[in-house]
Amino acid sequence: MVITRYRLPIGCLVLLFALISPRLALFLLFLFSDLLSRAFDSWLVPFLGFFLLPWTTLAYAAMWASSNGVNGFEWFIVVLAFLIDIGAFAGGGRRRAETR
Repeated sequence: MVITRYRLPIGCLVLLFALISPRLALFLLFLFSDLLSRAFDSWLVPFLGFFLLPWTTLAYAAMWASSNGVNGFEWFIVVLAFLIDIGAFAGGGRRRAETR
């Protein structure tokens, strides 16, 4: 019987940085791994994702690394990250409207 270990190729330090700032985690992934280049075909999508949807970009790259594609339940994680990004935009707009 062969036992294989599941190992996500994202370091624990990058995951901790992702909790603090997804943009910092994306920058560290760009510098120290090839995960973003494997998950995305061009540099434009991660570049735009860095500024517009950092949680979604990070979640998509992590789910891609888990199985060389995003399938099934992994799409739920990506959609959840998208909702978090949209919630951050909506919350920021609401705070700006309250301060006027």
